[in-house]
Amino acid sequence: MKIVIIGGSGRIGRKLVFDLRQNDYRVLEASPSFGVDAISGFGLDEALEGAEVMVDVSNSPTLDGETALRFFDTAGLRLAAAARAAGIRHHVALSIVGTDRLQASGYFRAKKRQEDLIKASGLPFTILRSTQFFEFIAGVVQDGARAEVRISPACVQPISGLDVAEALADLATGAPLNDTIEVAGPERFRLSDLAVEVLTAYEDSRRVAPDPAATYFGATLEETSLLPGRNARIAALGFDDWLRSSLQPTPVATEPAPRNARGRRC
Repeated sequence: MKIVIIGGSGRIGRKLVFDLRQNDYRVLEASPSFGVDAISGFGLDEALEGAEVMVDVSNSPTLDGETALRFFDTAGLRLAAAARAAGIRHHVALSIVGTDRLQASGYFRAKKRQEDLIKASGLPFTILRSTQFFEFIAGVVQDGARAEVRISPACVQPISGLDVAEALADLATGAPLNDTIEVAGPERFRLSDLAVEVLTAYEDSRRVAPDPAATYFGATLEETSLLPGRNARIAALGFDDWLRSSLQPTPVATEPAPRNARGRRC
């Protein structure tokens, strides 16, 4: 079975390609760095030739709402047309938990547009909504030079990119669900508490200021805006194990981390 990964050179795409190849699937990375452009369509028809599954883990080059909307609208229409022409039997796409609750954000409106195009394409599909990646949260917290990091105290249930890739691999090699499902990490935290953990781990002296008015992609968060539903698939890797592995590149146990006091704050 040939599986084409749109965005195969990105953070999740690289992990997904590795997972699938470890299980002897025929995988093709499709991204501009591999000569395939979902916006212009360059190389897309050739990439999809003979494929049965197309997995879209691509993302807008910026988080600006208008730019993201142009990206997902153009790419979504182009991918759907090319996939129909190639006879793709399963379109899998990665989205974000809370997308439909955060429509005040231009970026989340763009993600909703991507989901809607997939559902309207006529292709068998599965959409996986993931909670925030540990890697993404750590990157956001470390960015910027202000002495004080203002961040929402909303609840989150973050996940490792490795676990997201594993969930996508399972979906890509299974039957289409024609539905949207969710995946999340094993623990709940306050977003502001995670920010403290990250800054402490990286010996960053900045102060974290929990601020309910702090926006997330331009939207104000309610306490549960970023949390998955009760039927979400729960991944294994806990935040402490992930953080330890990011600081020291050593093998990480895959057993779920215990839900300690910090993880029960939400």
